[in-house]
Amino acid sequence: MNLRHATLHQLRIFLAVARHGSFARAAEALHLSPPTLSLQVKQLAETVGQPLFEQLGKKIYLTAAGRTLADACSDIDNRLERLSQDLAALQGVERGSLKLAILTTVKYTVPKLLGGFCAAHPGIDVAMFVGNRENLLQRLANNEDDLYIMGQPPDQMDVVCEAFADNPLVLVAPPNHPLVGQRQVPPERLADEPFILREPGSGTRLTAERFFSAHGMTMKNRLEVGSNEAIKQTVAGGLGLAVLSATTVVSELALGELVTLDVQGFPLIRRWLVVYPKGKKLSAATQAFKEWLYDHRPSAATAAAATNSLPSR
Repeated sequence: MNLRHATLHQLRIFLAVARHGSFARAAEALHLSPPTLSLQVKQLAETVGQPLFEQLGKKIYLTAAGRTLADACSDIDNRLERLSQDLAALQGVERGSLKLAILTTVKYTVPKLLGGFCAAHPGIDVAMFVGNRENLLQRLANNEDDLYIMGQPPDQMDVVCEAFADNPLVLVAPPNHPLVGQRQVPPERLADEPFILREPGSGTRLTAERFFSAHGMTMKNRLEVGSNEAIKQTVAGGLGLAVLSATTVVSELALGELVTLDVQGFPLIRRWLVVYPKGKKLSAATQAFKEWLYDHRPSAATAAAATNSLPSR
């Protein structure tokens, strides 16, 4: 066995398979054909001299040798990333790279900020992943990105969380709902109302559930929908109410497709967070974007306008 014959390309492919737990998903993520990926892993296993994966049913699992190699590959990947950041820092902020992972709800806000940042720093190479909370937590655990933007701190992770903007949550309904136009509706009036909810684990859903639980209520779950766009259409169709970030419903409120209900305690005020692993050395480009977020974040007036002029709590 001589690991000097292993290539960085093979090690990165192997690490992708180990992280995804699937040859097919790793091939898709790396934009490789499955046969090409499988061949590289096979050649690496031959170099190591031991099997790296074992298949039980339809699932693959790392062998003891595979786990040891995966840990080493992760260390190598992290060290190369730090080297890239150090070299970029020597060239200044204009020649770095930035990898973001943002919550789907933030796609209405952060991409605009990122666009302004890229215009001001055209030499920076930028990549952005958009996904749900579970996606972001997995990527955070694997340290795949420079910054993560989400609405709720991750549990049991040693991370830095910095709030940079308000994220008001509003209660939306179809325009013909009986409570439209009523003022200061007690939350208890909603006990029998059906709700359209995001998937379990969603920060917006958790916040809404905590609010109603504090009033002795459980939200009546009519449907679980995996995207804000689908939720808005479902509510507009009259199938129920929903709690959504105000930034996601600005257009629908303006067009009259949805309305906000004036319920006591709403809007619920959350914060958008910039999250990254504690101890992570931020590159010059990453630090510059973090500062850009604070300098160009939506103002309190903008957030208030997005709530359709509802009174504050």
